[in-house]
Order: sequence, then structure tokens, then C-alpha cells
Amino acid sequence: MGAKIKKGDLVQVITGAKQDRGGDLGKQGKVLKVFTAENRVLVEGINIITKHVKAGQNASGAATGGIEKVEAPLHVSNVAVVDPETNKPTRVGFREETVEKDGVQKTVRVRYAKASGKAL
Repeated sequence: MGAKIKKGDLVQVITGAKQDRGGDLGKQGKVLKVFTAENRVLVEGINIITKHVKAGQNASGAATGGIEKVEAPLHVSNVAVVDPETNKPTRVGFREETVEKDGVQKTVRVRYAKASGKAL
């Protein structure tokens, strides 16, 4: 079975705290990384946490460390892929399509948005 959410997909947060309460519900972002073993995704600009980094030096001698804001992974069930046609969250399905390349027909699996039927 293929992955329903992949790196580069535009996803929307569908559960959690509302934005007026400091949450990310309804926000959209691009998937930066997928952690398949943990069923988690890292989404750009979503689930920002404050991380305290120990002071040190890098190779050029510049000081590092301090307080950084970084994205933390979200569970896959808390996000949904955004439909390219309606710009709303949708479920993802798979279908087999025949593609002709250089005179040879091939069967390929394609991910598609169930709401509009458009290929992802």
C-alpha cells in the first residue's frame, strides 16, 4: 500500500486547538518530512515549539545556542491532504491508470483527491 501523505504535499491540520487559543487548527503547510515508523509528519510552519540549545561554537568560530523555534512532528491522523481544486481537506485514494510511453502501455498507481477526483 502506498503512502497517503508524502513529502511536498500541501496538508491542513484537522484536529487540535483553535487558532484563537494558540493552536494550529485549520492552518495549511507543506510536508517537510514523513516519519513512517512513528506515523508522524513534519509540516512547515505548524506545531512550532521553543527549543533551548546549549551554547557552543561552529567551525567558523561563531557562537551558537540560545532559544530557537522549530517545528515538531504531528501525527498523520491530525492532518489531511488539501484538494488542489477546492483548496479544502480531502481523503486520498488510489487508482490504476494506463499510461503510454514510447509506444509501450504501462499500468501505474495514482494518488487522487476523493472529493474532486483530481490526481495528486
